[in-house]
Amino acid sequence: MSDVRPNGRSGPIAGPGAGRHLLVVDDDDRIRELLKEFLTREGYRVTGAAHAAAAKRLVELIEFDLIILDVMMPGESGFDLTTWIRGKAETSKTPVLLLTARGDPDDRIEGLSRGADDYMSKPFDPRELALRVDAILRRTGGKPLTPREIKLGPAIFDMERLELTRDGKLQRLTEAEAQLLKTLAIHAHAPVERMSLSPDTADITGRAVDVQVTRLRRKLEADPKNPRYLQTVRGIGYMLAPD
Repeated sequence: MSDVRPNGRSGPIAGPGAGRHLLVVDDDDRIRELLKEFLTREGYRVTGAAHAAAAKRLVELIEFDLIILDVMMPGESGFDLTTWIRGKAETSKTPVLLLTARGDPDDRIEGLSRGADDYMSKPFDPRELALRVDAILRRTGGKPLTPREIKLGPAIFDMERLELTRDGKLQRLTEAEAQLLKTLAIHAHAPVERMSLSPDTADITGRAVDVQVTRLRRKLEADPKNPRYLQTVRGIGYMLAPD
């Protein structure tokens, strides 16, 4: 089953992530959440899994652009999961980056022999990880990037210019509204947590995001009280559902 992607009209947006979807598999909650937060800021869509069984369920449902695996996990190891990924026709060419707390050269050789595209030892600098992910994706090609323009009925959002037009007329956006809409567009058709949409760490309630969403709906929706495109995902946050 393919990951749903919005239909667009022109070239890719700027930025290393460009909306590509990554799966991070690590039994360490702290590391998994840190990677999700950092890679999301780089423009990637990121889904997390705490063990191999959860990762397999996700891989069966969603088409990922790259998978980041911890080697040492309870139950099935990252090595075994890499072998499983390479053995499936649907994922045989999906790039895999392995992470491990062990720097033994034999482990690196084992991982690469199982079909991994790269290997990093912990601890690591998230910036280096992001660069390696970008390099793997450039080297392996991959699916088309997120489109520059997102169509929302009579409205069109230009993700490069951060401009919203409706019926051909430019709609004024604040900087906060434009960035919020861009983040939702990058993660189109997937729910985004309310707090992930708030650049203000002091706003622990997420109320500022709710206000921005209300204002955006007035500029996007035919009926802001019954939104078609900027939807509320109860208990999580918001989701943009382009045409």
